[in-house]
Amino acid sequence: MSGAAWVIATDTKYLVSMVTAGAALGAAPTVVAVGPRDLAEAAAESGAGQVVWLEPTAGTPAEAYGPAVAALVTAAGPRLLLASSAAAARTLLGAAAAALGAATVSGAIAVEASGDKVAVKCSRLGGAVVETFEAAGPVAAVCQGYDAPAPGGAAPIESADLGQPAALTIADEHPAPGGGGLTEAERVVGFGRGIKVRADMAMVEELAAALNAAVGCTMPVADDYKWMDQYIGRSGLSIAPKLYLALGIQGSPQHTQGIRDVKVVAAINTDPEAPIFRRATYGIVADLYEVVPEILAALKS
Repeated sequence: MSGAAWVIATDTKYLVSMVTAGAALGAAPTVVAVGPRDLAEAAAESGAGQVVWLEPTAGTPAEAYGPAVAALVTAAGPRLLLASSAAAARTLLGAAAAALGAATVSGAIAVEASGDKVAVKCSRLGGAVVETFEAAGPVAAVCQGYDAPAPGGAAPIESADLGQPAALTIADEHPAPGGGGLTEAERVVGFGRGIKVRADMAMVEELAAALNAAVGCTMPVADDYKWMDQYIGRSGLSIAPKLYLALGIQGSPQHTQGIRDVKVVAAINTDPEAPIFRRATYGIVADLYEVVPEILAALKS
């Protein structure tokens, strides 16, 4: 097993684009596929140089294979590690990065070889800024990614047998309050950087509970603030509820693409020129900290 770049995959999200990015270091990456055989076969057709397949046993989450993936990675010593924003993939990337002693970045959209360094370009502030990180040592990157066509050909698949996974099982699984997940909910309350501090998420959650709605956020809130894992947008989740209430969201193209199938959009923002109003059915130009308590009071009465 070799390769200057390795990709850790628990699903096919951005798989081809990550393999393409990793190839910028001069060789086709090795993909560690933790999941069913279908995932390994998709990885083999992604342009990878080699696929290492790890199939979880029944009832064992992919996250339990953190030590196994870390052992594989440290033995090979790649310069670059890539994973998607999927929760399991990020967990495995973190375990491997810690074992490898790699610097870690998020929101990666491109990779370049810069002499003896690796340069990783990362999207910031909803795509308004591209920040480039350089490192002489190994780098682990959570990819924002993009959809790309898969090249022809197929890489060999090696089935890895690394003993027992960590003692981790799925104890419970049930729909989240507020009508289930974001993609299934009939109502969604989304918030952006207009929410000033993390503690104020409680106000958003209270409003969502009153509306029997799910809660989502923008990419900067997830990537830069790290207040939530899942976000709404082109590189995150696309939603199609009957109602989407946008609180303090400016409305970048990255975000509005994720709400293009929403039936009714209502937005609250202090900026009358905010792009979100061009998508909104209803808009209020005001401070959400003044409007949301009034909405809550009306709902309770």
